[in-house]
Amino acid sequence: MFSSFYQKKRIFLTGHTGFKGSWLTEWLLMLGAEVHGYALDPQPHEILFHQLGLADRIAGDTRADLADRSALSKALDQANPDLVLHLAAQPLVRLSYEIPIETFATNVMGTAHVLEAVRLRNQACSVVCVTTDKCYDNREWLHAYREEDAMGGHDPYSASKGAAELVIDSYRRSFFAQGAGVSNQDAGIKLASARAGNVIGGGDWALDRIVPDCIRALREGQAIPVRNKIATRPWQHVLEPLSGYLHLAASLASPSSQQSTINNRQSSIVPCSSSLSSAFNFGPALTSNRTVAELVQELLKHTGGEWTDASDPNAVHEASKLNLAIDKAFHLLQWQPVWNFEQTVAATAEWYQDEANGWNIHELTTQQIQTYHQAAAAKGLAWATGEE
Repeated sequence: MFSSFYQKKRIFLTGHTGFKGSWLTEWLLMLGAEVHGYALDPQPHEILFHQLGLADRIAGDTRADLADRSALSKALDQANPDLVLHLAAQPLVRLSYEIPIETFATNVMGTAHVLEAVRLRNQACSVVCVTTDKCYDNREWLHAYREEDAMGGHDPYSASKGAAELVIDSYRRSFFAQGAGVSNQDAGIKLASARAGNVIGGGDWALDRIVPDCIRALREGQAIPVRNKIATRPWQHVLEPLSGYLHLAASLASPSSQQSTINNRQSSIVPCSSSLSSAFNFGPALTSNRTVAELVQELLKHTGGEWTDASDPNAVHEASKLNLAIDKAFHLLQWQPVWNFEQTVAATAEWYQDEANGWNIHELTTQQIQTYHQAAAAKGLAWATGEE
């Protein structure tokens, strides 16, 4: 995978104790990377990091806030990374209404603190900052949002992620781009951002997310309360955007990324760093853009059970339509989604069912990564075949 790029690479990963961070840490370890994590302790209900036993298998495990600039700089220096993957965030829309200041502080200033630590360190590395599909100024259009569309956000979470993208772009153009006129332009720091759709997958135990809510209700023998059944989202398995992040980071760091400005399906030439040092959408195929009700109904095909309409006309605002255009990732990275909607839900349901039946979580998780990789290789995707 990834042409063995990650073997012995030093990775500084923020948010490694979270749902996506735990899956990413496991995958990086499978790839032979040396992972240095920086995050808060997981909440009591967020157990995947502990289930995988990751604390004993990574090279560094700093538990601190992104607001602690001294701790952040120290951890970054100790890691001496080849790549920085920034995932740490306050990730919930509805919670952002309750803690807006904390959400903005973590998602906006936290991102600025990471980039400032990289800038002040002034050593060559590639940085991928993960935001969200909700960073766009969502006008409830039917068409898909592209990377050049305007940032925005109705709720504090979405607005904070849109603002984080502006911070990322400012650092890229002010400090890390050729011709920026500052010393960092010669340090070899490359910066990209990644915007993913609604991610599902085994091991997500977050509060107020549809799949964990479904699993908790089913295990308690209750009907699943669905609060926003007609909302449409680009559902994708957690491994889909993670493959995009890893492929983008490896491509960004490739020496050959300095040589060419063009890439297509027929060419194995890597695009130039200036085209990769930008924002990328990683979303599913259009056929995976389904309503919440459709997601729940598909999940129940595997688990059994029932759901009930828990719509609240007085609930806080949540977007009803959202879709991502992924043409740029396809043309510049040869990246595309691997699993369709039904396969995504099936893999998610299988993980939770096997977990409940006492499977070893490490084996279960690595097996799904291997299965996903095999499916990607069968589709001929460059990151999966090594033919880049």
